[in-house]
Amino acid sequence: MSILTASQTESEHTRRDFVARGSVVRRIWGDPELVLLVFAGSAAEFALNRAVDWLFFTGRIPADPVGRLFSTVRYAQEIVFADEETAERTLQRINSIHGAVEQKRGMTIPEWAFRDVLYMLVDYSERAHRMLYGPLKARERAELYAVFRRVGDGLNVKQLPETYSEWRDDRAAHLGRDLAFSKHTALLYEQYRRHLGEWRYQILLGVQGLLVPERVRRLLRLKRQALFSALVGGYGFSLDVPGLRPLVRRLLVQPRYWDEVAGLALQYRER
Repeated sequence: MSILTASQTESEHTRRDFVARGSVVRRIWGDPELVLLVFAGSAAEFALNRAVDWLFFTGRIPADPVGRLFSTVRYAQEIVFADEETAERTLQRINSIHGAVEQKRGMTIPEWAFRDVLYMLVDYSERAHRMLYGPLKARERAELYAVFRRVGDGLNVKQLPETYSEWRDDRAAHLGRDLAFSKHTALLYEQYRRHLGEWRYQILLGVQGLLVPERVRRLLRLKRQALFSALVGGYGFSLDVPGLRPLVRRLLVQPRYWDEVAGLALQYRER
């Protein structure tokens, strides 16, 4: 082994992971079903956010909501499953993208909007896990928030609560203050329907009705349907049935995204 190769190997071993191996955050964000649930919930709340007009300024999410979902997942996983140095580079890249959008529009993205997005990822990670596998333990909830607080720090998000308990209170305040049904809400849901097709769109609504907080459900007039509740409850206990996971993923997203979903399962399982 050359000196250079030995040095590189030693460097790889001494790099610290941004998220510890075995972390509940790795478990959630390496599970395709949970990731899809996180973004099903976020798709609902995004549409209600008072800063949703920023999505329409770039036009990318309304033009291809499912494709942008997978783009966002890739960014998230490049942080969660990376070493600290790589994660920091990804965070800086995201900051640069936001800065370019702000410069182009001649406005600054509201500080509270960044917190809202970060809070969504925390909340729907927890809600998705509860839906399929049961509630997180107290230490896992604290760990989940601690990781995303570090992500928020890397994105220069200000005024983040110190603890999970404080975050829960602030999350409730944001839900009460930052959401409203607007013309952009209706337009975005029209795009969800157009891109998913009618029956996948109805599945999305059913899942969202079970997943989102009460205020989001009320503003969107989503319903908790008994059929979906029964199906999800049974699904969580049958995930190990051979062939079931790929089948369900194919039901949830269009054929052109099947390889993307399969990639979530193969590339980011615990290493």
